Amino acid sequence: MNRRNFLKNSLMTAVALTTLSGLLIKPKSVFAAWPKASFDITNLDESIKSVYGHNDLSETTKVKLKAPDIAENGAIVPINVKTALKNVESIMIFVENNPQPLSSGYNLTSKSLPIIGTRIKMGKTSKIIAAVKSEGKVFSASKEVKVTIGGCGG
Repeated sequence: MNRRNFLKNSLMTAVALTTLSGLLIKPKSVFAAWPKASFDITNLDESIKSVYGHNDLSETTKVKLKAPDIAENGAIVPINVKTALKNVESIMIFVENNPQPLSSGYNLTSKSLPIIGTRIKMGKTSKIIAAVKSEGKVFSASKEVKVTIGGCGG
């Protein structure tokens, strides 16, 4: 057997074993802790209530929300959320005037740093709310962002 055939057969064997192992090992399903229907709700208060069971958010300076004052393009609005709170369970991002206010949500473990950096879509000028669940309570920070070109199809 020459070198070329050996390499070709080795590669084919590796591909076959990888494919076979993928068929034999079932991937675990990953589900969010909040209901999927929360992303379909069109009212801000109802959206918050669907995630937390109530809509009592305590505004605090321990949650920092960084977002631009003016977003040139609503399709890509960069935001950052960080907090000094301990035992953070989740960070949720709501956009008040979006068709679906719940923009994104992040479940965190005790080993995670409570810092989120992402880009969201905004249909029009609106208030962004960052809600942080810590030790059974929900804390928040908010900021009004002016949008010049909407990013939610408008």
